[in-house]
Amino acid sequence: MCAGKTTLLNYILTEQHNKRIAVILNEFGEGSALEKSLAVSQAGELYEEWLELRNGCLCCSVKDNGLKAIENLMEKKGKFDYILLETTGLADPGAVASMFWVDAELGSDVYLDGIVTVIDAKYGMQHLTEEKPEGLINEAARQIALADLAIINKTDLVNESEMVELRGMVRSINGLGKILETQKSRVDLSQVLDLHSFDTKDGIRLAEKLQLVKTSQPHLDKSMLTITFEVPGSVSEDLLNIFIQNLLWEKTFKNKTGLAMIVIRLKGIFSIQHKQKKVMLQGVHELYELDETSECWADHEPRINRLVFIGRNLDGDILKKEFISAMSNKDCVE
Repeated sequence: MCAGKTTLLNYILTEQHNKRIAVILNEFGEGSALEKSLAVSQAGELYEEWLELRNGCLCCSVKDNGLKAIENLMEKKGKFDYILLETTGLADPGAVASMFWVDAELGSDVYLDGIVTVIDAKYGMQHLTEEKPEGLINEAARQIALADLAIINKTDLVNESEMVELRGMVRSINGLGKILETQKSRVDLSQVLDLHSFDTKDGIRLAEKLQLVKTSQPHLDKSMLTITFEVPGSVSEDLLNIFIQNLLWEKTFKNKTGLAMIVIRLKGIFSIQHKQKKVMLQGVHELYELDETSECWADHEPRINRLVFIGRNLDGDILKKEFISAMSNKDCVE
């Protein structure tokens, strides 16, 4: 959507940062802006599949963005520190993220670090407020909702009041993700890489972040928003699984207007019965995972379960009521 994603990737691929980074384009396509700009920077030589750059980075295109295809590419060209997979502007990053997340469990050397989205400061509000037919989700809002890092680019093209409005909109959609503001896609790579958003290293940071996240108010009817609440005590892991599955798989929970609550990103920290370590919940679309973190509950630390839901048609009061009810339903556990 012309937000500056190509400029960001070009910067990463050509800057001297002493990191071996592979950028894989989901669809190169004929006349790709990134392909053209990088081909020119390589003394006019045009590579049909590979663009190997002087700083040790690599740019390539793949038709199959499956993990096996990417692993095969890496075998051909050697080990890389990081792989950035670029999806098209209209793609659902959650589907790609879920694929890598599952494959990481199978012992792959490639693991999902985080989801990054780039937002055009000048036209971001226009994209986010675009009317969609009934039942369809705004693509820009969905990408922000799924992001661990949102980069608002071209901030020099808007005034402060416009930035405040856009920043507020992004935060209302995703109260958990980090926001970076920049011009011409110039970012500190240390803030883009090593996010650890999908592994237990994020557990301690997540526990701290969840205490700061607030429930947001939707800017538009049925728009994406963030819901958060906390419940004291220790919960049954079996009952917790049933609650999550009813929410993500069965979609049995409805808001006050009768609409099914659609959760596309879910995070939480839990005190599980008979476990000393804090347990982290991660969810994307219908895929979720409960993992023990390395942090134990302190002897005098209050055991509090904290949850954050990002999605559409959400009602925090109803979700909290359903959670408490589910955790008390002993009949569901054999």
